[in-house]
Amino acid sequence: MITEAKEQDGSQILHLTGAAGVFKPGEVACVRELWDAYLRQGEASGYVFLVYKNGNRPLGYACFGPHPLTEGTFDLYWIAVDSEARGQGVGHALLARVEDEVCARGGRMLVVETSGTPAYAPARRLYESCGYRYEAVVHDFYAPGDDLIVFGKPIGQPPPHLPTLHNHEQECVLVT
Repeated sequence: MITEAKEQDGSQILHLTGAAGVFKPGEVACVRELWDAYLRQGEASGYVFLVYKNGNRPLGYACFGPHPLTEGTFDLYWIAVDSEARGQGVGHALLARVEDEVCARGGRMLVVETSGTPAYAPARRLYESCGYRYEAVVHDFYAPGDDLIVFGKPIGQPPPHLPTLHNHEQECVLVT
């Protein structure tokens, strides 16, 4: 089940981030800062945390929010899945739910920035398998040899390269 994260989920969200095996200590600290802002201000912080749970055990989380100075563009800031739950659809389900939440908030596009290193290849495959399009690369962005890869996906509308099957307006469906 995917729900908006609650205060009691914080320690597990931070644990998942640290245990992911790809995030540096500064990145884990960044998640902590965003989490703290979210706890203090809720969505007014600019961030929303969703958590995927099996019973009471969080198996993954995602953090997203509106991109400042844009009209309807949102960023996926963080997504992490417990190593024991990888390959079981948790990442796909979280990403789909983020898309639904973005759509429900009037979003039209979701942007994902990630690393180009081999350690991030599974994340890039996840985004591509969920219909995200490779948009850009900034070479040596994070560090020498660590490129920034940007993916994007229109939300709440069919991709422009697919035919529309009917003339009805596209609707957002919130998955609960």
